[in-house]
Amino acid sequence: MANWAQLSFQDPASPIMMQLVYFHDHAALILILVLCYVSTALYSLASNSFLSRYILEAQAIELIWTIIPALVLLFLAFPSLYLLYTMDELLSPSMTFKAIGHQWYWSYEYSDVEELSFDAYMMLDSDLNTGEFRLLEVDHRTVLPINLNIRAVITAADVIHAWAVPSLGVKVDAVPGRLNQVGFFGLRSGVYYGQCSEICGANHSFMPISLEMVPFTVFSEWLTVNS
Repeated sequence: MANWAQLSFQDPASPIMMQLVYFHDHAALILILVLCYVSTALYSLASNSFLSRYILEAQAIELIWTIIPALVLLFLAFPSLYLLYTMDELLSPSMTFKAIGHQWYWSYEYSDVEELSFDAYMMLDSDLNTGEFRLLEVDHRTVLPINLNIRAVITAADVIHAWAVPSLGVKVDAVPGRLNQVGFFGLRSGVYYGQCSEICGANHSFMPISLEMVPFTVFSEWLTVNS
């Protein structure tokens, strides 16, 4: 999860989020190089007094300053499109769960297990244990296995919500009457937090998401106990 005054991304916990971080660094490097070049050119133009009254055209330099920006845009466009289509690709999922947004809590249903569903309400400050996070902990964490392709089906029961977990690179609108789906792949065990990312009413800030990613053996034991 994010730390106090953190400016960078959260540590990635899925391949998609790793690719998003890499693309951010790639784009930032190009922007810094362009900024440095333009700043140097402007400083040089403003500080020197050289001029020529005999230059009427400069087709070569016009060709250069047209082609180079186009190439820079291609260096940004190709990785961006690749990542966009990769995020939209849903591989054969090993399991599916459904998240339903309500005002103001989340409900979860495990589609592969009969009669396994629960509501996840934010825990009050008075109920928190040592080491738990205010406004992020819920009374029932969503337990999922690592190293498996997981499909999340997202919808809402009342108004538009958004199911978002930054560490996994996941953000999906929850729209009443519509099923949206997203796939992700957990790389390591841990607890990953998110929040509703669509303004949905007075208590929009108080419907957190808490995913607990565990090894498959632990997940199987959890299913046995709860199903």
